[in-house]
Amino acid sequence: MEKLLDRAKEVLNNNFQQGGFTIPSKGLYPFQWKWDSGFIALGFAHYDMPKAKTEIETILDAQWDNGFIPHIVFHTESDSYFPGADFHQSHLHPKSSKRYRSTGMTQPPVFGFVLEKLYQIAEDKEDILRFIKDQIDNVYDNHVYFYEHRDLHEDGLVYIYHNWESGTDNSPLWDDIWETMNPPEYHFERRDTTHVDPAQRPSKREYDHYLYIIDIAKKHGYDDAMIAKHSPFLLIDPLFNTALSKSNESLIALYAILGGNDEKIAYLQEKNKKTLSGMNQKLFDDKLGVYLHYDLRNERKLPYICSSSFSPLFSAAPNEERANKLVEVMIEKFGGDDKYLCASFDPTHERFNPRKYWRGPVWINLNWMLYYGLKRHGFETIANRVKNDSLQLIEKNGFHEYFDCRIENPDSEKGGYGGDNFSWSAALLIDLLLNGEQ
Repeated sequence: MEKLLDRAKEVLNNNFQQGGFTIPSKGLYPFQWKWDSGFIALGFAHYDMPKAKTEIETILDAQWDNGFIPHIVFHTESDSYFPGADFHQSHLHPKSSKRYRSTGMTQPPVFGFVLEKLYQIAEDKEDILRFIKDQIDNVYDNHVYFYEHRDLHEDGLVYIYHNWESGTDNSPLWDDIWETMNPPEYHFERRDTTHVDPAQRPSKREYDHYLYIIDIAKKHGYDDAMIAKHSPFLLIDPLFNTALSKSNESLIALYAILGGNDEKIAYLQEKNKKTLSGMNQKLFDDKLGVYLHYDLRNERKLPYICSSSFSPLFSAAPNEERANKLVEVMIEKFGGDDKYLCASFDPTHERFNPRKYWRGPVWINLNWMLYYGLKRHGFETIANRVKNDSLQLIEKNGFHEYFDCRIENPDSEKGGYGGDNFSWSAALLIDLLLNGEQ
């Protein structure tokens, strides 16, 4: 694995930009993405802590005055990605960053647990604690933003208003929501399909839905209350809330180490208790045995199982009985002898597509969360399978964006899709190899 480790470092180093951030993949993704940067920092932390720190500092420097952290920061000018800064118009929000152009949507809040991981990895604890002390309040403010502006029913569950905020961009789950919408047809030039086979990417009609939701948010100046009132996409995502809860835990632990933060710790403890309770009461489905997405606009659970359905294992949400049920369903539906764990969507469902973005392929970042979540709840054997499957996929196919879950792939010899030399695949492989036994 030594050569693979060296190659992973080479991918990260090549994708690191002079502006102090790392692009996910050359050509396809030329800017800085929020949760990508968190995972990328974990990889750098193992061999280049200054770059890990810079990665986090740079994304947090683009934080809005209300605590919001955008999902893309447009540090540079590039016409290789659509929709870019000119379409998003983040300046419409009065508290948006005046230094950076960005989107007006966010992604899962990973920086709490990323900061804790950096503390665990760092050899010089005093140095990393100084860095954490400088940055932790920014992450805390991001959590306050979610609870004060995105917790619609004050039950600890925060909503997302766009499928891109979930991180699982074109999941089959959203098909049910698209059926309730009839957006106009947009005329634009796709950039992603010039880099990647269009069969692996969202369709033109899906993009019409994506752009329409953004236009609604822009119409209301990215005001959260107005978005909650008017967006046709309003959803509680188990993955998003899992990341929030796990990051709450990590912030509480780090604030305790730093000392003198009793009020912030108390706030996070109170909110996290609500989040965990809300996830179990509103999102867990006894019939399917997993956590489901909840459509707030239509007051219904979306009855589909995906890798996000198992993500609460990464948190304290499932008790022993529910954790056992989650693993049982994962193995039964996703874990056959002919498949790598863990597909991003139910391989037994008719909407499953093993080659198309979040409609079926394996993603290393979800596997990373599942690995640590399974270990947390005592499922060492399954955790190691997820880890080994991830390593095998990368070793066999290279550092791709996502991977075919079928061990015997009848479509082609190659099972790696999307962007090549993909940063978080490289970064999280480094962590799985060097930190995965801790």
